[in-house]
Amino acid sequence: MTDTLHHPKLDEHPGSNTEKDPDNWVSGDDPMTGAQASYLTTLLEEAGEPPIEGDLSKAEASKRIDTLQDRLSR
Repeated sequence: MTDTLHHPKLDEHPGSNTEKDPDNWVSGDDPMTGAQASYLTTLLEEAGEPPIEGDLSKAEASKRIDTLQDRLSR
């Protein structure tokens, strides 16, 4: 047999829901996780921004993290 098997986990960009828009998350309205809060605090410190005031949802925290990562990587 000369056919090779396709292994989706080896694809550079697998076609899955791993990069789903936070606005479409089922649990997006839940409070941000402890890991998100910790990482967001670190990114805010690196960016020279004030700490978070109030509570963020998982989706809001994810979007804020993405924005800060993008800005800090430039």
